[in-house]
Amino acid sequence: MAEQPMPLWEVFIRSRTGLAHRHVGSVHAADAEMALQAARDTYTRRGEGLSIWVVPSAAITASDPAEKGPLFEPTASKIYRHPSFYEIPEEVGHM
Repeated sequence: MAEQPMPLWEVFIRSRTGLAHRHVGSVHAADAEMALQAARDTYTRRGEGLSIWVVPSAAITASDPAEKGPLFEPTASKIYRHPSFYEIPEEVGHM
């Protein structure tokens, strides 16, 4: 009898409060709890993580880079959505 392959999980880690979660890699695990433990053991060995998300790879839907034109073209005609009309004060720093 052939063994079922373990599902693939995508791992996202937030390194500090106020920052967004960032994709850091993938792990194979039987369930979400095991994926979380494997992600912790693999990607936060130096204590750099504050929060971990694990998401089944099968649950992620991504756009095709070859379809970039039709997908993002409508935004080019809506210049009012671009932040080029705003001046950021020096006190704000990096945004």
